[in-house]
Amino acid sequence: MDKIIRTAVIGCGGISQVHVDVLSRLENVRIVSVCDVIEERARARAKQAGIDRYTLDWHDYISDPDIDVVHLCTPHYLHAPMAIALLKAGKRVLTEKPIASEVADAEEMIRVSDGRLGVVFQNRYNESTQYIKHAVEDGRFGRLLGLRGSVFWHRTPEYYTSSGWRGRWATEGGGVLINQSIHTLDLLLYLGGKAVSVKGSASCDLLYDTIEVEDSAHCLLRFESGIYGSFYATTTYCDDMPVEVEAKFEKATLHLYGETLLEVKDGRTTCICTSQASGEKAYWGTGHAALIRDYYRSVQEGKPFWIDGESAIPALKALKGVYESTRTGKPVLL
Repeated sequence: MDKIIRTAVIGCGGISQVHVDVLSRLENVRIVSVCDVIEERARARAKQAGIDRYTLDWHDYISDPDIDVVHLCTPHYLHAPMAIALLKAGKRVLTEKPIASEVADAEEMIRVSDGRLGVVFQNRYNESTQYIKHAVEDGRFGRLLGLRGSVFWHRTPEYYTSSGWRGRWATEGGGVLINQSIHTLDLLLYLGGKAVSVKGSASCDLLYDTIEVEDSAHCLLRFESGIYGSFYATTTYCDDMPVEVEAKFEKATLHLYGETLLEVKDGRTTCICTSQASGEKAYWGTGHAALIRDYYRSVQEGKPFWIDGESAIPALKALKGVYESTRTGKPVLL
């Protein structure tokens, strides 16, 4: 019989609800505790998990022998200090994106991880993403010629002022690039392979009297293969539109709109797959359940998770490169 894996969740905001829901349905996984600095949120999430135990201090988990895995659903600036302390204590850690706010912190997380760190980039698990990835790898449409991605979303001033940590360099680590659009940036890097440089610009075009960080950004990624990836992201639109990713091949074009993937070949358009995601947070996608299940499969087998620190850090390096390129006006080597 497989070992029961005992799990705790730190951070009881919106995304933790997704984690707890998936964990509650996994065999051989038991949520033993949740943590949040706001007791009301911790108590509510514990109730969702069907447990009585919660804490207001995440340090309680460092020396707790009853916990094997810790999920980090906390603000960006807390990912690194929490993960490093827990990893050093021998825990496994699955953190929400971004891996960290700063590259140096992410590198330290990788250094101490010993194969026990996982990062949530759930959109890699989408059927549409995997179809494009396989097309790149098996060459069914010829050589990949280029990639593009775009994110047009909406964020109000209240979204930032109500959080206490969003919209500030010290706590969010950036704006639309590190928060809302990092998943799409990660997809371009996942599909395109190793990126060698980035040139771009980030600005605050709408909420400049509310936030310190950017609400709009664009960049051009240059990949080791010689192709380019064009990327644009903004939270200045009037609504949250489906994310778009396009992969241009010699013999076809694959166009992803949300989780609907269209194949354009020989003048004909075919729908390859579409998502069942719905509701207010549909733009999160449907990959969390698949990712978390796969993560616990690796835990049961005692193997490193494939979306580890090394796999997650390129997106952080690329977006930090955009910030540097904004300052210098020059390409930044990755």
